[in-house]
Amino acid sequence: MMLNNINKSNLIDAQLNKNRPIHGGNRQWAANIAKTAPENILDFSASINPLGMPQSAIAAIQSHLTDLSHYPDPEYTLLREAIAHFHELTSEYILAGNGVAELLTWVGRDLSQLEATVLFTPAFTDYYRALKAFDCKIETYPLTPFFSIGDESKFLLNNPQTKGILINNPHNPTGYLFTKDFLKPYLEKFALVVIDEAFMDFLTPDKQQSLIDLVPLHPNLVILRSLTKFYCLPGLRLGYAIAHPERLARWQAWRDPWCVNALAEAAGIAVLGDREFQQQTWTWLEGARSQLFTGLAKISGLTPLINPANYLLVKTEIAGSRLQKELLQLDKILIRDCLSFPELGDRFFRVAVRLENENQRLLKALSTLTT
Repeated sequence: MMLNNINKSNLIDAQLNKNRPIHGGNRQWAANIAKTAPENILDFSASINPLGMPQSAIAAIQSHLTDLSHYPDPEYTLLREAIAHFHELTSEYILAGNGVAELLTWVGRDLSQLEATVLFTPAFTDYYRALKAFDCKIETYPLTPFFSIGDESKFLLNNPQTKGILINNPHNPTGYLFTKDFLKPYLEKFALVVIDEAFMDFLTPDKQQSLIDLVPLHPNLVILRSLTKFYCLPGLRLGYAIAHPERLARWQAWRDPWCVNALAEAAGIAVLGDREFQQQTWTWLEGARSQLFTGLAKISGLTPLINPANYLLVKTEIAGSRLQKELLQLDKILIRDCLSFPELGDRFFRVAVRLENENQRLLKALSTLTT
């Protein structure tokens, strides 16, 4: 009997390691481990708004189903105008994309023309994909335990204006928020500054630290934004870049036509004007994040790191991969291990902030495993 149990455990470990996701949200992989259907997995690994798709998006999709019989506007005029209006810009500064992932590819191509690209580590794994696709030289600077880069003056001296820098803000996976004043000097020090603000809209407008308003003044600045996380549309794939028109025209010439499908375009236009859903999300997040943080901090061996984003990085005395496996087997709960972040490894895991009853289910399961 013991041998059978050992064999089963080894088989499960092999399944865990086989095709281990480097992104969150792989419910099929998790379902295989948990021996259940993907829809039964409670997913804390993907930092998606748990309030679900706004009714405005659903209505827009339903009313534009007949658009599937036609090619989308290759210029995405209405979508770009909606994004531009939302950010108080003109549409020439906007390029819609098939999620931020597609736009990162063109970021990588531009960065490949420079001496090197600077990353703060731990860094989002898709940055490495985009940069390596064009053989970019990568320089890494580790964040300190307090999630700053320490000696700022030394950092800037080591990076002349022959290099680029790629930062996400709030930072993933730590959630650290770089201030606008902290980032401004980079615009004078680097040939190209790319800020991935995929999670910035989870912050209320008064707390956001976006550089979007500086784009018209700095041709070397690119901002990336996602519409899929805040508005719960990851299956539609929709993001956009804000940058100088000449750069965006070059990217448009490089890529395939019709990168954004007609339903994604319709949904994007609708949600940008959905002020009610935006306020509902900000109200939910404040209470739910506090509840989850407080609950995690009370569990022996876990130390969550406070941040303003919709996810929490948690330091753990028990291996994060072990917790992931046991949560899947016992509770059908998926958390994000940090094995794809070499600087973090098994000492950390990341969890999205979800609805309060779902957060409570996670906290109860973790309490059982750590006692």
